[in-house]
Amino acid sequence: MSVYEWARQELRQSLDMAQEVGFDPGLSLRALLSAVVQQSKTVRNAEDLADELRFLAENLDDDQDYGFMRP
Repeated sequence: MSVYEWARQELRQSLDMAQEVGFDPGLSLRALLSAVVQQSKTVRNAEDLADELRFLAENLDDDQDYGFMRP
């Protein structure tokens, strides 16, 4: 299992637990994202973290083609 597979599994379990207690899925994801960013600040510098978040935000469209991708 890769660290990314582990993270997806942990996220799914957390969302399932949140749903069991009646939390809204969107709000649960926002809270988890906020917690991850806060914790990440303890092990990464702010500029590096901001760069990664910017990259992720700019690449949200799954249907968009990028110049570096080959057909």
